[in-house]
Amino acid sequence: MNWEGELLHIHIANMGGAKMRASQSAMCLAGRGIEGDRYETGTGIYSKIPDIREITLIEIETLDALQRDHAINLKPEEHRRNLTTRGVPLNHLVGRRFSLGSVVLEGGRLNTPCRYLETLLDKKVYKILMHRSGLNCKIIQSGPIEVGMKICPVKD
Repeated sequence: MNWEGELLHIHIANMGGAKMRASQSAMCLAGRGIEGDRYETGTGIYSKIPDIREITLIEIETLDALQRDHAINLKPEEHRRNLTTRGVPLNHLVGRRFSLGSVVLEGGRLNTPCRYLETLLDKKVYKILMHRSGLNCKIIQSGPIEVGMKICPVKD
């Protein structure tokens, strides 16, 4: 698989339900999450449920399609994923590794939309985001990330 994408936005929240905060950079910690994020600290809504959720990604193309096809404006700070990407085929990266600079991620499972997001935002996105709600990943190799970084597949 040959592609190259870009990291557009980084967002973290210090606890479940807290407002997502934008950042130009962050530190990814292998086996834990983004430093200071709710899933790294264990204070996320779903932290107690065993799953791969160290870092979550969503495609800007999904947000563009929501606006274009359904007139729903879902902003990068609203979707509750940590990273917003462009040009990254997230649905095809389950079980695959990819990099952002020195950071290596491994796709764990496709993210499932939840009714919690609809309640939090008062926007009807649950059914629309089915199979387009992003990717939950493991952080394999720690390191810093920043907006504008290239995202590339790791060669097997």
